[in-house]
Formats: sequence, structure tokens, C-alpha cells
Amino acid sequence: GFRHYMVTDCEFNSSKLNDIEFTLSYYYNKLEYIRFSSSVGKFVGYTEYGIKNAERWNNGPEVISRRGAKESYCFHNVGVFTEAALTKS
Repeated sequence: GFRHYMVTDCEFNSSKLNDIEFTLSYYYNKLEYIRFSSSVGKFVGYTEYGIKNAERWNNGPEVISRRGAKESYCFHNVGVFTEAALTKS
């Protein structure tokens, strides 16, 4: 069968917003075809299909909403994770 899935990732060294990177990757049959990275600030395509979608998404509202995900998604969750980890150690 065919599989399509997305992976959302927050990598961080501290709970400061500058030390957090948000990535969103789209896969089809285990092949990553497009990725948004907060450090790049736009979608990057890795296949022909991904490149076409990256062009379209970088010129639409999709890129604007993803640029805010670092703060709205990662910053909140990093704070929750860090607090939980520190109280358990």
C-alpha cells in the first residue's frame, strides 16, 4: 500500500525562542518530498512534486501559518516538556 504522512518536530537547546527550530516534513512511501523549516522560513521541495508544491505554498497562506508555528506550537510544548523533565530529575 501507499502511505502519506507528516512529521512535526521541535528541536531545542533551551526554552528560549531563538534556540528552537520547528520543522514539518511530508512523506510519501517513506520518501520526504517537502519540508518547512523555521530556520529557512519557507518550504523546500525535494522531488518534482515537492518543488511544485513548495512554490505554490511559499506564495500562499500556508507559509505564513507555518512561520508562526515555532512560537505557537514549539515554544508552548518546549516549556511544558522542560518543566516536566526538570521536576522529575
